Amino acid sequence: MNDFKLWYSEPAVSWAQGLPLGNGRLGAVVMAAPHREVWSMSEVTYWSGQSDPVPSSGGGKAALEEMRQHFFSGDYEGGDRLAKRHLQPKKQNFGTNLGLCEVVIDFAEQMQNREQESGDGGQFRRELDLTNAVAGAVHQGKSSTLHREVFASHAGDLVASRIWGGLPGTVSFSLSLVNGTGQFRATAVEGDMLEFKSQATENIHSNGTCGVYAKGWVKVVISGGSIHSGDGQLTVSGADEAWIYFAVSTNYRRTDADWESESRSTIEQAAGNGYEMLREEHVADYRREYDKVNIHLGRSDKADLPTGQRIQSLARGGGDDPQLFALFLQYGRYLTIAGSRADSPLPMHLQGIWNDGEACRMGWSCDYHLDVNTQMNYYPTEITNLGDSHLPLMRYVEELAQAGKSTAGHLYGSKGWVAHVFSNVWGFTLPGWETSWGLNVTGGLWLATHLIQHYEYSLDREFLARQAYPVLKEAAIFFLDYMCIHPKYGWLVTGPANSPENSFYPGHAGERAQQLSMGPAMDQILVRELFEFCLMAAELLDQDEAFRQTLQAAAAKLPPLQIGRKGQLQEWLEDYEEAQPEHRHLSHLYALYPGNQITPGRTPELSRAARVTLENRMQQNELEDVEFTAALFGLGFARLHDGENAYKHISHLISGLCFDNLFTYSKSGIAGAESNIFVIDGNFGGTALIAEMLLQSHAGEIHLLPALPAAWSTGAVSGLRAKGNAEVDVAWDNGRLTAAEVRTFSPGTVTVRWGDVRTDFQAEAGGSYKLGSRLELLA
Repeated sequence: MNDFKLWYSEPAVSWAQGLPLGNGRLGAVVMAAPHREVWSMSEVTYWSGQSDPVPSSGGGKAALEEMRQHFFSGDYEGGDRLAKRHLQPKKQNFGTNLGLCEVVIDFAEQMQNREQESGDGGQFRRELDLTNAVAGAVHQGKSSTLHREVFASHAGDLVASRIWGGLPGTVSFSLSLVNGTGQFRATAVEGDMLEFKSQATENIHSNGTCGVYAKGWVKVVISGGSIHSGDGQLTVSGADEAWIYFAVSTNYRRTDADWESESRSTIEQAAGNGYEMLREEHVADYRREYDKVNIHLGRSDKADLPTGQRIQSLARGGGDDPQLFALFLQYGRYLTIAGSRADSPLPMHLQGIWNDGEACRMGWSCDYHLDVNTQMNYYPTEITNLGDSHLPLMRYVEELAQAGKSTAGHLYGSKGWVAHVFSNVWGFTLPGWETSWGLNVTGGLWLATHLIQHYEYSLDREFLARQAYPVLKEAAIFFLDYMCIHPKYGWLVTGPANSPENSFYPGHAGERAQQLSMGPAMDQILVRELFEFCLMAAELLDQDEAFRQTLQAAAAKLPPLQIGRKGQLQEWLEDYEEAQPEHRHLSHLYALYPGNQITPGRTPELSRAARVTLENRMQQNELEDVEFTAALFGLGFARLHDGENAYKHISHLISGLCFDNLFTYSKSGIAGAESNIFVIDGNFGGTALIAEMLLQSHAGEIHLLPALPAAWSTGAVSGLRAKGNAEVDVAWDNGRLTAAEVRTFSPGTVTVRWGDVRTDFQAEAGGSYKLGSRLELLA
């Protein structure tokens, strides 16, 4: 039995039951049933909207000074009114990623008729094999058997499928395309192909006329039987076997006309080489990434059940299914590989590279949320050994930094660059639609901290000099120019700004809730990390001596992390009362994860305050229970070395906030969600959580099994990455370490910890160091 398959004995009757495929650009959700198969197709650059001009000046430093005086004097409402006047520019054609189309495959009516006459609906199974990134389905009746498989090839840049029967001449179906947007046209050409053209337009997030154009083809190749075209569809009759190829290109960032013929050339090449070669290349390309990590957390009889039943069993408190958690980790890695490759044109958005249309039709937009969602998409990338999948985000941040220079200058009168709570593929860096939640002045910086993470894991000096330091230096220049001294405390603070997306009472509960203030904790945490990294990078690169001195002086004036009167980690500069203690966001706990300004060993008091914050939020009856919050709870407890609480939250995420296909969702009614809506960040947050329970390397040491729960008492994991450019294997039995291996790719001192036991050794580049149960180095 393959432990790393999602499988079901029931047909997929909705998108939330379909199985996702992806090649880093193209996405497909395959909804398989005995007599029908639908592929919901998406493409990461298929966006509505356009680049709109940045509005005229928001008032610059003079306006900032005026509104800041209101906040410093306690006039929050007056400051808020000014912020709305100066820092809430109108938006135009922001846009959204849209679904592309559906490929609908209806199998021959005679097969259904035979089964109806025999009174046998047959046996059905569908699955997604994570090991090879192939989805499959088989329907077996008394008189016939039909096999299907489909995959999205990164190597071939297309989606391909094979359909075959148990007997010759039993493959018959019709294939058609259903439009995803209003401007969509499909035409049968050359007897075996469908050509389609479309434009990504909609009327909620743009004016209904602007958006990316797409052009693609579907080609059907058969062995035996016949194929006919007409009425915009292809019909196959009596074939022994059939192969389907789907490819599409868009004109996003294209000024030439070559994009219109690219996908046809892609299909013709794939069909010419043959399906088997395409499949072999796909599997080899995919497994170069997937095979880097292996994990086993124990096994039980539940591992043989269909995936949906395993989720239900966990929800009922059935427990004893440790390999379901290993499956979830590898599923998250699979989604990372499927959604983001080194050459992907864009990073993953709110739904990865997939799109069910739900976020697009609401006020949400299927975009880049910069107040945890896009960041969480990439939380597991480095630790689970998929660093190349991080690269599209690195390039996106570079471009965001260029676009954000205009916003910094026009809105704040400042140098450097800034971006706020949302962004898109058109260089949007302005505040959000409402200052109450949109004036998150460190949203772009938060995203840019992934440059720091990528460097800390890789120690790639060229990346540091070429991308990370230049982008982050310009961010530091902005904050040095933009921040001001608090007249009461003498601290250097941001503001007006919010703590995403929370609110507070400036005086007593019952007063009007406010969102804007000076110096929220999240801003100060991020700015401190920014300044410290720039200082380190400039020194390492032997650059910018005067700039370093400026940074050092500014860093000394940043506010400290503070503990409130309830013992909690303060979310704002003042110890305000939360207006929404049940709120879904936990942004100020960035200092605990993914940052490391709070650790149990170095900052025990702040660690206790972070625990109080987590526990207070958990105890709220009206807690906004969403996918990313469940992941953040677990990640916080993992960093506090509390394996049982971390396990509680990863269990809840899988059993209570996942569809049947293990896609995570945000519950209906929260943040305006009109239904349980797919948001992929929970998949990646949960993946990062499982990895963090087994390995941490954020505090100058490689910490083995820091938050191991009793439910995973015996197991092994190999190939996880540690900061400092190392890979780690760990094995344990009855909750105790049995063996470990550290492979180092850069020289230096390595500190390894398990429990209270530590060991240090000097590592060489290319070294491999085996450790025993007490961390003794083995020959």
